[in-house]
Amino acid sequence: MKTTNLILGFALALTILSCSKEENSNGNAISTEDAQVSSKIDAMNDDVSAIVEEEEANTYSDAINGKTSELIESELTSCATITRVPAFGTAPTVGETVTKTIDFGTGCTLNSGNVVSGRIIISFVFQPSATSHTINYSFDNFFHNGIAFNGDKTFTRTMTAAPNAHPIVTMTMDLTATLPNGALYRRVGNRVREIIEGFGDAVLANNVYQITGSWVTTGPNGGTQTSTITTPLNVKMSCIAVNKPLLVSGIITIVRNNNTATLDFGDGTCDNLAVLTVNGNNYNIVIGN
Repeated sequence: MKTTNLILGFALALTILSCSKEENSNGNAISTEDAQVSSKIDAMNDDVSAIVEEEEANTYSDAINGKTSELIESELTSCATITRVPAFGTAPTVGETVTKTIDFGTGCTLNSGNVVSGRIIISFVFQPSATSHTINYSFDNFFHNGIAFNGDKTFTRTMTAAPNAHPIVTMTMDLTATLPNGALYRRVGNRVREIIEGFGDAVLANNVYQITGSWVTTGPNGGTQTSTITTPLNVKMSCIAVNKPLLVSGIITIVRNNNTATLDFGDGTCDNLAVLTVNGNNYNIVIGN
């Protein structure tokens, strides 16, 4: 079995796996570039999911001033500005629509280490007694590690039953990602994000999330591939302390035409490597910003 180490960048067309360059131009191959782009979109999804969930939940924990105040417990940092309608200082009434705007300005580094700019706008109906909440969110000139994201999306946050009550967030995706070189990718599907450790102790570093789901991605050359999380992905917030990507384990299976590949994020170690396997060959790829 052959192993090749690749440090990937969007400016380069990288080694094509399992098919020729001619086949890749027709969208038939699975390449290391595909895997790299996919991991970049995944990182955005994870950050946005955490931020949107957090800001909606904060409204219920403190209806008058419900926004992140203890930054050590959040992925947000002090460069993010949060405004709300109705304004902070006034509690929403039951059934009222709440709109929150998270403004990252021209550049803001999250506690995850990823750099964002622009705004995320979320809205939801204030229903304190409900066990399931729907949150709509959209992007306004939003960039994540230099990639522009567009599209209106929906979260559903549901609390499981006691005694181990915790939230499960289903993310419905229909978004586009535009790379710095102009390449456009569209992703449609869903991701389910469940906190499996650390919920309720107010220490962000203790949180571990499990992610499942599937989606279809269409690339700039028209090629379409289906990605399915075949081994649940794990996100460890404690990896923030070592400044590494937070996705540390799990496997995504990627299918395009007659080609199948797997992207393995490891054994739980806080590192920035994943292994793409195609036709028995392993290719180490570097993830993160």
